[in-house]
Amino acid sequence: QVQLVESGGGSVQVGGSLRLSCAASGFASDVYSMAWFRQAPGKEREGVAGLATPESNIYIADSVKGRFTVSLEKAKNTLYLQMNSLKPEDTAMYYCAASHGWLASRRRGEASEYDYWGQGTQVTVSS
Repeated sequence: QVQLVESGGGSVQVGGSLRLSCAASGFASDVYSMAWFRQAPGKEREGVAGLATPESNIYIADSVKGRFTVSLEKAKNTLYLQMNSLKPEDTAMYYCAASHGWLASRRRGEASEYDYWGQGTQVTVSS
């Protein structure tokens, strides 16, 4: 059973930065996919960024391209989301997700592709 524990959320002013972390445990192999999603009140869950290991092309949503980067520290099975130039519309609950196996880039932003989810961490951006 894969377990995901997120951390790093908080409140920040417009233009600020935050880094989210997602520590994963329980993968049965070295081939898996992980991603960040977010959900604002009254809105659908949105794929933000995702990757698969072994290393491959990274999925980044157009809404955060150029501001957010995703990375994986393989030795720690920890996924990061570095968020820069934050905007009020980035305010949401951010969730880490994972699945066994290697997902193609075009599928990494689809919530239905993931079997495991973290509890979420709140990000609030104020003007």
